[in-house]
Amino acid sequence: MQDDDTAGRAAPDAGQGGEGEQAPGDSTRLLRAALQEVSSVIVGQDAMVERTMVALIARGHCLLEGVPGIAKTLAVSTLATVAGGSFSRIQFTPDLVPSDIVGTRIYRPSAERFDVELGPVFANFVLADEINRAPAKVQSSLLEVMAERQVSLGGQTHPLPDPFIVVATQNPVESEGVYPLPEAQRDRFLMKVQVPHPRAHEEMEILRRMSTAPPQAHQVLDPVTLRELQESAEQVHVHRLIADYVVRLVMATREPDQYGIGDLRRVLEVGASPRATLGLVASARALALVRGRDYVLPDDVRVLARDVMAHRLVLTFDALADGVSTEQVVDRVLAAVPPPRVIWDEPHGDTASAAMAAG
Repeated sequence: MQDDDTAGRAAPDAGQGGEGEQAPGDSTRLLRAALQEVSSVIVGQDAMVERTMVALIARGHCLLEGVPGIAKTLAVSTLATVAGGSFSRIQFTPDLVPSDIVGTRIYRPSAERFDVELGPVFANFVLADEINRAPAKVQSSLLEVMAERQVSLGGQTHPLPDPFIVVATQNPVESEGVYPLPEAQRDRFLMKVQVPHPRAHEEMEILRRMSTAPPQAHQVLDPVTLRELQESAEQVHVHRLIADYVVRLVMATREPDQYGIGDLRRVLEVGASPRATLGLVASARALALVRGRDYVLPDDVRVLARDVMAHRLVLTFDALADGVSTEQVVDRVLAAVPPPRVIWDEPHGDTASAAMAAG
């Protein structure tokens, strides 16, 4: 992470839309082409598709939460088709066992030895469908997969493909046969994205597009290009005041008294972990790249704060009884912690330069 006092990055060209966007480079053009191809199949749900792409570019995992029938599974499988690489879907059920996911050792009588049969997690894209339908023992089998990107079987370590992402879906309204994800596993997900119902005009477009011959997505990227895009995202500039802003947001969930929101003390049992700090920076870099910038703005952090922080918070019993949500807590933190101000210099030629000032 760079630590200079000014962002010193090219700011928007006069003909390139809103403040903070510039003429897209090769990486941004590829990402926009991929998102456009996904949108040719998925109607609406732009935020879900963009967040999933951001998680992929940021080398993180994504948890999608929403009721059935709103294209969560279709969006993930379409993104996998567009991005290239191998794809594996695991339908989580109560009778699943860990070996069904990571693999197992099988004895071969003809060879008089044990061979390792690798499980379906050995793919670039792994869709864990309805992950909360499997018991905790099965869910925990993904911990090493998601954190270490490897599987240990029979005393041997097997690395997973690169790039690698786990996208899980879960239904928030059912209670029968559902096992809530433990805190340790939720923390492994870079983002948790709430997926709403489509709006009326989107529902009409779904009817028009899907009622006859559904469109098919085409491959735009490949694993080598994806790795290059991930490396490009890691080079996106993060000003030291942006980094300080991220740290203050996370610390406000642990020490709310110091940020003028002491009433959250009775609401929060456990604040956000250091993974939230790292995840906010990584995802903000990826979002900036998607939006055509090689520097992070405070708005990138604010846009992603709910998705990155909310699922990492543990509420007290009183807060749960009062119907307080973790998203409301994050909104309160965002309102209490001021972001740094972006100062746009006068344009020189076709571009302007941006600097940060403490808010």
